[in-house]
Amino acid sequence: MGIQIIKEAITRKELIDMAKKGFGDLVKAVIDIDQKIMAMGGEMHADEEAVLMEKEGSQRKNTWGVNLYPKEKDLIEYDSIINIKPFYGNQSRNIEDEKVREEIKDIVC
Repeated sequence: MGIQIIKEAITRKELIDMAKKGFGDLVKAVIDIDQKIMAMGGEMHADEEAVLMEKEGSQRKNTWGVNLYPKEKDLIEYDSIINIKPFYGNQSRNIEDEKVREEIKDIVC
């Protein structure tokens, strides 16, 4: 499965199908919180981020990596190496800013 840019809402069933084609129980995604779009289906968040930057003009400060677990109650895991952005105030793999988490949740859900 290749990387897809998602601009419209998708169903949980579609997400489950994407997971089955990839990692089994999760889908890696990178969200551009400015454009409110996602890249999904890559092996690595960095690859998805690169696609958003190249094809959609996304900026690093607006892209955040998450793992989506479509069969779990807690759908979103806010963890990715691309989230380490000291210049933008994020010192760890985890998204520390609650406002950014909420923006991601609004886009994903």
